[in-house]
Amino acid sequence: MSRRQSSHQCEQPYAQPSSTLIDDDSYGANFMGWFLGAFSNTHLCQVFDLGSMLTLGAVLQVIAHALRSWKPPFPLFTITFWLASLGQAYQDTHGNTYVSGVKGSHRWLAFIHAMYMAGCLVGPFVATGVASAGSTSRWYLFYTFPLGIGVLNVAFVVYAFWDTLRLKKKQPPTERTLEADESPASRNDDAFSLMKETLKNKNVWLISLFFFFFLGATLTASGWVVEYLVEVRHGDINQMGFVPAGFSGGSLLGRLFLAEPTHRFGVRPMIFAFTILSIGLQVLFWLVPNIIAASIAISLLGFFMGPYFATGISVGSKLFNPRIQSTALAFVFVFAQLGGCLFPIITGLIAASAGVSILQPILCALLVATSVSWLFVPMPKEGDNTTLHQE
Repeated sequence: MSRRQSSHQCEQPYAQPSSTLIDDDSYGANFMGWFLGAFSNTHLCQVFDLGSMLTLGAVLQVIAHALRSWKPPFPLFTITFWLASLGQAYQDTHGNTYVSGVKGSHRWLAFIHAMYMAGCLVGPFVATGVASAGSTSRWYLFYTFPLGIGVLNVAFVVYAFWDTLRLKKKQPPTERTLEADESPASRNDDAFSLMKETLKNKNVWLISLFFFFFLGATLTASGWVVEYLVEVRHGDINQMGFVPAGFSGGSLLGRLFLAEPTHRFGVRPMIFAFTILSIGLQVLFWLVPNIIAASIAISLLGFFMGPYFATGISVGSKLFNPRIQSTALAFVFVFAQLGGCLFPIITGLIAASAGVSILQPILCALLVATSVSWLFVPMPKEGDNTTLHQE
């Protein structure tokens, strides 16, 4: 797995030679952060209001980046991936829940997810500059960059959600719930009840399956493309290292410019059409032995896959009962991250014996699975879940 870009590309500045164990540890820590976030989110929501949850998520990410910029020992460095993912789980869950309830939510969801890809686009360039500066690489200083952004994030979150930066207000007790409302055990019961209701919801599993294959395809493609171009197409590592930036840039533009036509012409046919185009581009990348054509294909692949995430969140937020929305999104993100962690690792294990050329049939299979899983996602009826906060 040498020279391969890490799947959580916005966090790791560059991959080290023979980094299988390092990558697997960070994959595992990353997933466990999301996993804990999903199961603790509902319990914390019984106590903390929106602003508090968003601030908690932002602060956890600041702590993670502060530890990384200190160049901690490897075990602690691995733990920072768990810490950052836990914070991201809280922020992503409640940020997406909030934005999915505003007027014109499809545009704002597309915008916030485009900003994520902007970070993925800029991050590797900053990392390369930091890691290559001087005779001795001080790669850990890269994390001062996301640390600074994280501090600004905390400040903006506190400012924007100051009115909900508090413990959650208790509902006026009724005669039936007077004692239960005061009981911490009752809050736990409520949280478990919400999780149970969420996991019984068929739509949660169908949306999760779509994200499982989608993120698996996305992170496998972006994570293995450099290795493939160097090993199979004999590209120059110094030039091929920037190809994933084309994927991120394409995804950034796709999220910005395809959100509106996807919404206007119907999310079902548009996402399915984008998937067919993506499969075609992947086949082109596979069969045409030309590095320039491959680089263009991977950028267009990012472009057409760009609107998937925001569209999936928009559809899911309309299918889920508002009562379980944040709990449902937390579980959806866990399954998305599971796919994003599992498939790159599986690809690596297979590539170790069969060669990195195995990437192409695996990616085609993942894109086909994404397309099929999307067909099983029910489309919300007009007027579903119309509760908006129109600030």
